[in-house]
Amino acid sequence: MLIRSGKIQFLFWTAFFSVLLYLWIVAVGLQTFVLPDEKPMHVPENVIILLFVLYGFLIMAVIAGTLVSVMINNSFYRKFFGMFTIVAFGTILLAKSMFG
Repeated sequence: MLIRSGKIQFLFWTAFFSVLLYLWIVAVGLQTFVLPDEKPMHVPENVIILLFVLYGFLIMAVIAGTLVSVMINNSFYRKFFGMFTIVAFGTILLAKSMFG
């Protein structure tokens, strides 16, 4: 069994949970706003609060991963978290442009 350092394990699990949170955000957004059976009569506040909380956790995980990868000079995870930051903020901009 290959034993990795704690920092690399932290980066791996941070990347894993960042992707998991992002997929959760996309799934909730698609189910609520893009693919509903009928238009909601009012804005679903509980879903919007959930999305804000999930985005908060996502941003904290991405910033933590970026800081650790910069401090240990790991180029793979530095590039991963950099691109993931761009994708996450691009998704926010796309949703904002679609729904006003």
